[in-house]
Amino acid sequence: MDIVQAMRVFVRVADAGSFTAAARALEFSTAQVSRLVSELESHLQARLLQRSTRRLALTEAGSRYLARARQILTDIDDANAEASGAHLMPKGRLRVHSITGLGIQLLAPLAARYGALYPDVHLDMTLSQRFPDLLEEGHDVVITLARDLPDSELIGQYLGNIHSVICAAPAYLEKHGIPQTPDDLAEHRCLLLVDPVFGDHWAFTVDGKEQPLRLGETFQVNVAEAMANAAEAGMGICLLPDFVAARAIQRGGLVRVLPHHSLHEKSVYAVYPSRRFLDAKVSTWIEFLKQELPKALERYRAMLDDPACWA
Repeated sequence: MDIVQAMRVFVRVADAGSFTAAARALEFSTAQVSRLVSELESHLQARLLQRSTRRLALTEAGSRYLARARQILTDIDDANAEASGAHLMPKGRLRVHSITGLGIQLLAPLAARYGALYPDVHLDMTLSQRFPDLLEEGHDVVITLARDLPDSELIGQYLGNIHSVICAAPAYLEKHGIPQTPDDLAEHRCLLLVDPVFGDHWAFTVDGKEQPLRLGETFQVNVAEAMANAAEAGMGICLLPDFVAARAIQRGGLVRVLPHHSLHEKSVYAVYPSRRFLDAKVSTWIEFLKQELPKALERYRAMLDDPACWA
């Protein structure tokens, strides 16, 4: 039995909470994973996991072993990385997950520039509207939006801020009028972006107090780019992340409404596992984003703050 491999499999099973999820992440069969854990228990003469048809649970011995195994595997990985120079030479497959809109509008163009700087790195980008399980799904870095990151063993690197702005097509406003206060929105068709990142409500801060706006049943969609297209077609007034709104305003399809109100402020984070010897492809990607992403966000913000883009 390869004790190190068995230890890695056990740690992955403990993190994933099931043999099947661990097998999927490791690209093993479920039977292989189960066999390796059983062989490790036989080798140690100790039960590490309590198994049932519905769930797995660590035994007391398993909890102690898991903590030591993590440290041992980290030391092995650090030693290998130091010897191989992986923390010095950016190369190999870089697996990045991002919120969809952020990935389309901002990260994809930056990925091309990063690739030109580091041609030995092959960037594999996955986009979705959720925060994935970084360890289980095998991502190196997750780019996400949040007010605050939850406490975890992961590292979060701050990359900048975004907010949402209110927009509409010029033709819609010409026909229905331009709202002058948040209360005026009750007389308009307001489109609803249903997104777990931004929430499904509009809340304005007036005189230091947050005032939510209740929207009627109109049109709703869960992707900001689709919402921008609907608003450009004249369906109504929408609330868009600033980097999406700026693109639509730039091409003349939308103008900003109630420009002194910004909602849904979020921070952009790069989230990755904590390691003393961080792989160079991860560290260079994060450093590149720290340099370039704030510049891109500032360009969009300057455009949105230009009175020429207001209704």
